[in-house]
Amino acid sequence: MNHRAKSKTRRLPAVRLSTLTVLAVTAAVASAATVCIAVFASVYSRALLRDARTNAEQTVQQAALAAGNYLDGAKSRLDRISAMLDGYASAQELENGMAAVIRVERDMSAVMIYDTEGRLLSCTGGDRKRKQTVYRNLSFDPALFAAADDYAVSAPHVQTLFENDYPWVVTIAVRRESTLFGGTVYAAIDFRFSELARYIDNVGVGLQGYCYVADPTGHIVYHPQQQLLFSGLKTEPSAAVAAMGEGVHTERGVIYTVKDTADGVWRVIGVSRTQELYTERTTQIVISLAVSLLCCIAVSAAVLLLYSRIVTDPVWELTQAMKAFEQNAAPADTAAARTGVTELRELSASFAHMTEQIRRLLEQVRREETALRKTELKALQAQINPHFLYNTLDSIQWMCEQGSTDDAVQMVGALARLFRISISRGHELIPIRDELMHARSYLTIQSYRYRQQFTYRFTVDEALEDYLCNKITLQPLIENAIYHGIDRMVDEGQILIRVETAPDDVGDILLTVEDNGVGMTPEQCRKILQKERSDSTGIGVKNVNDRLKIYFGEKYGLTIRSEPDVGTTVTVRIPKITKEADYAL
Repeated sequence: MNHRAKSKTRRLPAVRLSTLTVLAVTAAVASAATVCIAVFASVYSRALLRDARTNAEQTVQQAALAAGNYLDGAKSRLDRISAMLDGYASAQELENGMAAVIRVERDMSAVMIYDTEGRLLSCTGGDRKRKQTVYRNLSFDPALFAAADDYAVSAPHVQTLFENDYPWVVTIAVRRESTLFGGTVYAAIDFRFSELARYIDNVGVGLQGYCYVADPTGHIVYHPQQQLLFSGLKTEPSAAVAAMGEGVHTERGVIYTVKDTADGVWRVIGVSRTQELYTERTTQIVISLAVSLLCCIAVSAAVLLLYSRIVTDPVWELTQAMKAFEQNAAPADTAAARTGVTELRELSASFAHMTEQIRRLLEQVRREETALRKTELKALQAQINPHFLYNTLDSIQWMCEQGSTDDAVQMVGALARLFRISISRGHELIPIRDELMHARSYLTIQSYRYRQQFTYRFTVDEALEDYLCNKITLQPLIENAIYHGIDRMVDEGQILIRVETAPDDVGDILLTVEDNGVGMTPEQCRKILQKERSDSTGIGVKNVNDRLKIYFGEKYGLTIRSEPDVGTTVTVRIPKITKEADYAL
């Protein structure tokens, strides 16, 4: 079988270490000479141009994202403002409310309400005083507002509505139906453009490049050299750029990088010049000459590094696998290293064969240990049943001696129901509903024997009743509460059985048996869970704890809290499972 497996795997040609060493050194020298020639013949301009285009595209994309975020934030605040129109009883109340908003939102310069004819119905600029007469309202563009299907965004302009204050703003408006103003109105906000302008001013594309913002038609929205454009000292081919699509374009020594905002309202154009690349070229050539001198050493080192990896990496991987095996003694499948070195390949194959043999042995030991744990689990279960049966029959005998035959009949019926549940057709796990019925049957039996001595109550989360638990889990705990807690009391005892979800994030189930009996010291609580199986008292509680840990793991089991003369609380922690196969050993 090993021969056939080897024949199916393509084997690399075997090479001796000495031969590989000579070949590696020869390859290093030849490669170093070749690379030295190639470095001097490299074309720097193409690499520089590619890097410049990439950097320009990334820079403009970030600027477009910033502009888009600016617009989205402005539109979102406009939506909130327009939704508040009909929340005020009068225009004056609206202006007072908007003034408060402007004092908080520092980048909002003014909030205006226009009718469809352009008349100003409401206007507030916070604490600024509005002009009595406005020569020209640059914040209202009737053609722009009327043509907009959704939001109308104006070009940046000077605000002229207030005295002694002329900020640079951009107006964003939206059409709304208003009950307060009795019809269709335009809700508009003047946002200070200075924040975005400062960002655009600081965006650099290359050494001397810049970005500017335009609309899709080529009309410039903002330019960092706007004054030069207005004075005619500088021009921008806006129409030609408007015809370009998104991306990077090179025209007559100029690199234009175009990126639209997400909503398409604005586009950001980055401008840089290829002449900058040529000025850098001289420096790059000088650097290249220096690099060429070191190239032989670098390439030789690279070849030697490659040789080292061919030999060293397989050895390192094999060493790590051996260390992991030494520490964990539980190896996973280990495949033979695919290396061309004969010695390393044979060593790796031998180790892989050894770990496979050990894995099989560990699997066999695990199966045998599982069988042993199953046997131990059944033995613990068998110890609980006779212990419980002895106490129950003793109670029935006592009733018969007292002539309470009717009560004895009731106890026998309860005992039959109890054992029918405890058998459970051989299943170790039963629904919590059946375990609670088992506990109720047991309490019914004991309540006849201990008349007027204790009461009991169940508090159950019904959503948990369909989950599974170990059978005969609650009965030994209730028995311990009666015999060792309540039976020694003078006053009436109380037993509370709760079923609830654990308050932590794990989501386990807690089954709690709480009594107000004589209680125990911490040392007594510890000893109950540590009793040897030969002890004659408390064996039921310890067996329950042992069964839970064998079946579910050390995380689960019993915890006991008790205080002398106060009472005892025993908590059972189990996982949420719905079928026995989930935890079958």
